[in-house]
Amino acid sequence: MDRLFLDANVLFSAAYRPKAGLLRFWNLKDAALCSSYYALEEARINLVEEVQRRRLVRLSTNLHLFDAILKELPRGVSLPEKDVPILVAALEAEATHLITGDVRHFGLYLNRTIEGILVLTPADYPATAGLSIARRRL
Repeated sequence: MDRLFLDANVLFSAAYRPKAGLLRFWNLKDAALCSSYYALEEARINLVEEVQRRRLVRLSTNLHLFDAILKELPRGVSLPEKDVPILVAALEAEATHLITGDVRHFGLYLNRTIEGILVLTPADYPATAGLSIARRRL
């Protein structure tokens, strides 16, 4: 079973519109959804309408939430300070995938693994779901 760690931008986008395409993640049968309190708060702060925030609260009830315990980034990984807690929490969650739309900061790591976590955009996940694929390692 895949353990998907959802970045704040994925949570934000799923809560933004009532019929957002990213809601498909909540319907996956063979995946556990994870995120962090940090990502959840980042998404909440950026949602401006109360209805969107309520939608985020509903979505979060189906997430396994983790805290980023102080830890160094894996060797060879460099991220802006605001993104460090995302990767660290994904490691704490023992995620199989980090799902992020942040191509600006995670772009170098897309379609690669970091300590066993495959970093993908939401659009790329269905192509790899349940498949044993060759992954470039850091």
